[in-house]
Amino acid sequence: MLAQLNSATLRGLSGVCIAVEVDVSFGLPQFNIVGLPDTALREARERVRSAIKNAGFNFPGERITVNLAPADLPKEGPAFDLALAVGLLAAAGTVTLGEWQNAIFLGELSLDGSLRPIPGILPLVASLYKEGYARFILPAANAAEAAWAAGAEVYPATTLGQVVELLQGEREPLPVPTAEFNPDSALYPDFAEVKGQEHAKRALEIAAAGGHNV
Repeated sequence: MLAQLNSATLRGLSGVCIAVEVDVSFGLPQFNIVGLPDTALREARERVRSAIKNAGFNFPGERITVNLAPADLPKEGPAFDLALAVGLLAAAGTVTLGEWQNAIFLGELSLDGSLRPIPGILPLVASLYKEGYARFILPAANAAEAAWAAGAEVYPATTLGQVVELLQGEREPLPVPTAEFNPDSALYPDFAEVKGQEHAKRALEIAAAGGHNV
């Protein structure tokens, strides 16, 4: 059975959507990932296997092939763990993606099935939202940062089990409220606290007054 869902990777400061295609078919038990994965991503096979089992789900005992598209773009880091696990469960018939088919799944998995935060979550979410992706399922530890991406629907989870409950409709989908910047409450550095460096402070004052680059 074939399942397809979305994850993402950073390319520079922008996020690129990556299609995660998972095929579970009859054959000798194998777990292959193709599509230019790096070492951390190849090691995801063992993390995902243990996370699925320790979360209380059955790991498919057939031939597993995962394709990360576009195939010519290098994929880095453990951010694909959650998408791989959900894709495997969907291909095995354990879960149904349904309305979450176009969501972006991000997050590193621990061996016990808990979700760990990933770096670069804000540029990932912000740039992908501009490309038309509205829903993001990601680690709860990343939620506060991701909420700064205005308009994006951020759904936090702490475990793989919570993600499955969300997909199955057993958990109410409550997105994190979008964060708003309040300049009145911000604490700015006071140059009066800097001792010495008079020439540098004067240069910064002139640049600020005239709108010049520093």
